[in-house]
Amino acid sequence: MMTRPATTRFHVVLPTRSAAAPELPAFVTDVRPALTDPAGRAAVAADLAGLAGALVPFDPGGQESLTVAANALRRTRHLRVVAGFHAAAATPVYAAKLSASLQRFAAGRLGWRLAVDLDPAVARAQGDFLTGPDRYARAGEFLAVAKGVWHGGPFDFRGDFYEVAAGGFGPPLSASPFPEVQLSGTCPEALALSRRHADVHVFAEGDDLEALVPELPGLRYGVHLASLDRVEERVEEYARRGVSEFFVRTEDGYHLGEHLKEQALAG
Repeated sequence: MMTRPATTRFHVVLPTRSAAAPELPAFVTDVRPALTDPAGRAAVAADLAGLAGALVPFDPGGQESLTVAANALRRTRHLRVVAGFHAAAATPVYAAKLSASLQRFAAGRLGWRLAVDLDPAVARAQGDFLTGPDRYARAGEFLAVAKGVWHGGPFDFRGDFYEVAAGGFGPPLSASPFPEVQLSGTCPEALALSRRHADVHVFAEGDDLEALVPELPGLRYGVHLASLDRVEERVEEYARRGVSEFFVRTEDGYHLGEHLKEQALAG
């Protein structure tokens, strides 16, 4: 039986690229300054609107997500910011150290969204030629090592993909909370990875939640909303299925923030 969550939280998906400049006739000169830092501006708007969090997705052709997330954390006071990245982007020890440093300056508001099931061409372009179930095995080792060194040492690990000898962080790095881990996917390997390591499992609209949620006991569940059409009705339906985290596009986040403020003012 699915348990309805006590609260629902909305998260905006931040842009990782600047919008393309509009094409103008050759005789027109646009003297307006370029819009800088669209992700930071969207994060500030989401923070002021009372949204719970923001996601900086892994985008191979866009800006680096942890850097964008750091800027969003710097510019906001309450917003929780999740950085999406690929396990091949860095060693788990370095990713953990970078994130532990960010956590110290952001009051523990950083989270991770680990991208595992990449398109093969995209993965190879990133220098990663791992395929099949090995991708999930590596992601599991990545998270095990990152958590292991985070919580002190000496930490030793020897796996198929990573090896650490007498590792581990001391204060002040070890004092911050480990980032909330968000994972996704519906294959057996993805579900097994979430059972071991995730705090939140994120679904796409159209996934069979009736079958999948029972496979992931004890986690929080999220859904990416493709639009705000009939949003209250859809959120209510997902909440009945146990979903508490809702992710919306940047352009929808502004409208949602206004809607939430109107509801709060109406009591």
